[in-house]
Amino acid sequence: MDFFQQIHKSLLQGSEETIQRELMNSIDWNQRLICIKGFRSVGKTTFLLDYIKKHHPESNEVLYLNLNNFYFTKRKISSFADEFAKRGGKILILDQIQKYPDWSADLRKCMDEIPELKIVFTSSPVLRVTEGNPDLEGIASIYHLEGLSFREYLNHQTGKRFRTYTFEELLKDHIKIAKEIVAEIKPLAFFDDYLKHGYFPYYMDAPNFYIDKLLKNINLALEIDVPYTNQIEFKYLPKLRKLLHIIASETPFTPNVSKLATSVETSRATIMNYLKYLKNAKLINLLYENGGSDDDQMKKPDKVYMQNTNLLNAIAPNNNDKITVRQTFFYNQVGYVCKLSKSPVADFCINGKYKFNVGGRKLEPQKGIYAASDVIEIGEGNKIPLWLFGFLY
Repeated sequence: MDFFQQIHKSLLQGSEETIQRELMNSIDWNQRLICIKGFRSVGKTTFLLDYIKKHHPESNEVLYLNLNNFYFTKRKISSFADEFAKRGGKILILDQIQKYPDWSADLRKCMDEIPELKIVFTSSPVLRVTEGNPDLEGIASIYHLEGLSFREYLNHQTGKRFRTYTFEELLKDHIKIAKEIVAEIKPLAFFDDYLKHGYFPYYMDAPNFYIDKLLKNINLALEIDVPYTNQIEFKYLPKLRKLLHIIASETPFTPNVSKLATSVETSRATIMNYLKYLKNAKLINLLYENGGSDDDQMKKPDKVYMQNTNLLNAIAPNNNDKITVRQTFFYNQVGYVCKLSKSPVADFCINGKYKFNVGGRKLEPQKGIYAASDVIEIGEGNKIPLWLFGFLY
């Protein structure tokens, strides 16, 4: 126990620069069991340490553990948690829960037998924490740590403290909001860089090696996270990688499942499964007519997008079509807080109500359809600057 408490203190004393994430303010930290999901290197560990520094900086009642430690190959989390609670511990922070084999049953045991203890843990996005899991269904609260919003990136780059806006606020007051922001900075001066290398926080560490690290994390997700959860044999991984490259090279597109199956040399059913796996791994986004209900998961999606523009740039740098990049950005930023679906008359339908086309400066709104237009600082009427949708979180 003393060994881990020393590690905990050493980590908190680190002086590395961090980006304060909006999710910190969205979580109800009074809940007993909280899961933070996120893609590799999206900043989950830093997020946990920032939470401790902000809310429990000098407390011995909180302890951070990385389950990568080999100590937990011989000791159960529930046993450690019991000792921690008896020593006065109140909050246990468990990083990388997927590294621990009996995580689900052991977390449930902690909840049942140590009522005074709260647990916050992180996981890969593909881990089924509550879905079809009777141990934690209805008990664990799930939150997703996404990559940096354009707002978070801007705040770090400029030292500003721009706030978030709701989707409805942007629709109603986008002219006023944009004028206030543009009076302080030139957002378009930062936008292109963000689209290429501003989504994951490690761009701060070594900008010249950003793409290399991103490609490494993509491959680790494909080689470890997806197969481990979905029980895919290693020999099939080249097919999964090939499918992802096809998607990145052609996105956004309406998938021809038979054609994809032929290209990847597998079955239609396998392609449908692979699309679901890639979506759950936060590598792609799927667009459905009704927004992607559970019933849709085995149906062919109407459109396929990369999950964010940085992934698109890393995997298929030649696919730099402006419409592709703009729509990918819009889906990524708006989709975090709203429900997106396919519209028969526009690029997207938001929350089943607002229809949007996404394009460049010359894109004009049509009757009943909003325009999210790139390369403009301030909009007018139903024409809204595309960059402003990066202020939703």
